[in-house]
Amino acid sequence: MGKKKDGKFDPRELSPQEKLKFEIAQELGLDSKVMEGGWRSLTAKESGRIGGIMTKKKREMQAEAQGERGEN
Repeated sequence: MGKKKDGKFDPRELSPQEKLKFEIAQELGLDSKVMEGGWRSLTAKESGRIGGIMTKKKREMQAEAQGERGEN
């Protein structure tokens, strides 16, 4: 997660996990809010929604990876 104190958000300096997080924020229509005020500008409900979707996508990616390993 971005640890900048100024609250500004630069989508070019993201880790893979932050990229996924930002993609989900875009899907939920929260990207402009994040761009303007950083992650801290989101409500607990919005952050929780992003976290829940991230967890779901990570599980799906792990299941796919295990399925591919099992087929070989």
